[in-house]
Amino acid sequence: MTSVVQRYVKTDEEGIRLDRWFQRHYPQLTHGALEKLLRTGQVRVDGARVKASHRVTKGEVIRVPPLPAASAQRPAEKPQEKVTAKDRAFIRSLVIHRDRDVIVLNKPAGLAVQGGTKTERHVDGLLPGLVEEGGERPRLVHRLDRDTSGVLVIAANARAAAALAQAFRARDTRKTYWALTNGIPIPRAGRIDAALIKRAAEDGRERVRVAFEDEDEDAKSAVTLFQTMEQATTMAWLALMPLTGRTHQLRAHCAAIGTPIVGDAKYGGVPARTHGEVPNRLMLHARALRIRHPDGTWLEVSAPLPPHMQKVWSMFGFDENDRRDPFADATKPPKPREDPKTRRAPKPYDKKFKPRRGGDRAR
Repeated sequence: MTSVVQRYVKTDEEGIRLDRWFQRHYPQLTHGALEKLLRTGQVRVDGARVKASHRVTKGEVIRVPPLPAASAQRPAEKPQEKVTAKDRAFIRSLVIHRDRDVIVLNKPAGLAVQGGTKTERHVDGLLPGLVEEGGERPRLVHRLDRDTSGVLVIAANARAAAALAQAFRARDTRKTYWALTNGIPIPRAGRIDAALIKRAAEDGRERVRVAFEDEDEDAKSAVTLFQTMEQATTMAWLALMPLTGRTHQLRAHCAAIGTPIVGDAKYGGVPARTHGEVPNRLMLHARALRIRHPDGTWLEVSAPLPPHMQKVWSMFGFDENDRRDPFADATKPPKPREDPKTRRAPKPYDKKFKPRRGGDRAR
């Protein structure tokens, strides 16, 4: 390419990441080269500087500068991705729902969603094993932590990826997680409204933590609803509903109210350590998801507990097949009051709960 080109984002491209857009239209351009063009402002969207993670919108204008010759980049033809018969059988064994647009997996704990340093086996790399004859390569549309198990939605094609990505961005979803915590929250149900901030820990690695009033400028709002389902001695089975989607939000919020998730040494420290017959694994599972399907209907799906959590649920006598909706009242609009003087009892989610420095609300 010898001159600047202005390209419009098409309808079927809406919602995909900018780096994915370039990968689709300019496969010879490496990710590193794209990052350099973004840093220097040579690539812009509607005249503004953006990051590779920017989600494009229909009608946006992408400025594409003159690109180096293909010989200086990677080959234009992307090598065909292959998976072994064993990996193909494995990724297909995780499928709990599939239609022409959406695939839902029950991701096992310990399997990363995407690759990274020293991470060679991951869901994204196994997705070619889900390709049907003549079909498109499935695409990731959201993430789960490596050690978190449960519902993971995959788009079966580019059009579905754009629609699902928009649903997640617009929070047109309803996610419920199950967790085992060390400590029983007081109150037993409520709303954690605590902004999160990324900071380097003592070990030098970055992690999130609750931000305090003097850090509001750098913090990102984060809200979680919680409901105690059952308890056994000093441990509680919590249902969690994140109303925002911050990194490690549930883990940081549970630790902030003094009830860290069992097995979460990163955020819970010593209080999160397992003991007795409880396995030394993170006890956090993406139990259920309700999301707007690309065809306009609602898709609801739930995932069985992983083996290490099944063991604990059985040991404590918890019902792993429980179908209760702990947040049914929390998501219903309040009924209009007929008499202004009539006072209704507040729901447990009406009052915001904000952790304080040194606070511990568990017992």
